[in-house]
Amino acid sequence: MFLALLELKAARGRFLLMGSVVVLVAALVGIVAGFTTGLGDDTVSALRRLPATHIAFAAGSDSDQFARGLIDDRTASGWSREERTEATPLGISLTRGTTNRGTEVDLAAFGVEPGAFTDPGADAGTPLDAARPSGVVVSRQLVTEGVRIGDTLTIDRLGITLDVVGTTGRSSYGHVPVAYVTTDTWRGIRFTAPGTTTLPADLPAQYSAMALRLPDGTDADASALAEADRRHGTATVPLEKAFEAAPGYDGERLTMTSIQTFLFLIAPLVVGAFFAVWTVQRTPELALLRALGASRRRLLGHTLAQAAVVVAAGTAVGAALASAVGLLVGEQVPFSLPATTLTTTMASVALVGLAGSALTLRRVTTVDPMTMLGAAR
Repeated sequence: MFLALLELKAARGRFLLMGSVVVLVAALVGIVAGFTTGLGDDTVSALRRLPATHIAFAAGSDSDQFARGLIDDRTASGWSREERTEATPLGISLTRGTTNRGTEVDLAAFGVEPGAFTDPGADAGTPLDAARPSGVVVSRQLVTEGVRIGDTLTIDRLGITLDVVGTTGRSSYGHVPVAYVTTDTWRGIRFTAPGTTTLPADLPAQYSAMALRLPDGTDADASALAEADRRHGTATVPLEKAFEAAPGYDGERLTMTSIQTFLFLIAPLVVGAFFAVWTVQRTPELALLRALGASRRRLLGHTLAQAAVVVAAGTAVGAALASAVGLLVGEQVPFSLPATTLTTTMASVALVGLAGSALTLRRVTTVDPMTMLGAAR
């Protein structure tokens, strides 16, 4: 180990160059991981906040189920009568509105039953109330964009007016901030044609899906869920599977995951190429050590120690750089890099980097002590 550290000091220029490459690779992997998590949260954070275990869609809606599928009132009532199951209708629509102060915002209207387990309540102001169907609870992003409690929000082209009664935490769907309304109000947003006025009683009693909360252990009984789906004409999936119904979720994850995969493939190749060249340059020194009695195990430890120092230091600096980028961009872009994600990602970078250095170990162990004798002649 002492000799390994001496070589690091003697050839610090080369090792600093290699360490800089590791820093950049680790930082890039961390930044991509942050964008992957951030984009996912910005697409489905409102769904993640739902205290539901399953989502029941209309049977036959295979893609973009929240936008294309509709659950009728009879199906909703049937699910509500299921034993050991809490069920409540859920409506989701993307729309746009303008406040009475002229602030224009995009929003995802989430229709929920006031007091149901899908009702987020309110961090400030008052929660939704069935006696006040025009109320709306907005997420924190809309507050950042200028929406305030007490504002009147008018849905563009429809003329539906909503009173902002409360605010809740950060929630978004399809990269659009969420506003929670009653299911009756959501039906007005979803089914009212621009330029017309439709009475609430004339609107279709339909919803995007049913949010289900099953007790622990019920998830294992797939046959019971399948039978319930057959009775009600629905297709039930776990909440995590329902994320795929959010617009762009699968495509974004596939793109970002592909970039991460290529970076993980590049890291061991770069580290391995450096240590392969370094080993070739050190062949006479390694041969001398073998001639002086150094064991193969000691030479392996010597090489791995150098690789570990370079990779670990470079990864640590890269992690700090990725975290700094997260602090710099703040909430301006969808970037999220929790400590667990950062630790897991950097550990993976370090492991693949060490795996790359392992490509040179065979040459280290097979160096011939007679090389020094040949070099002397």
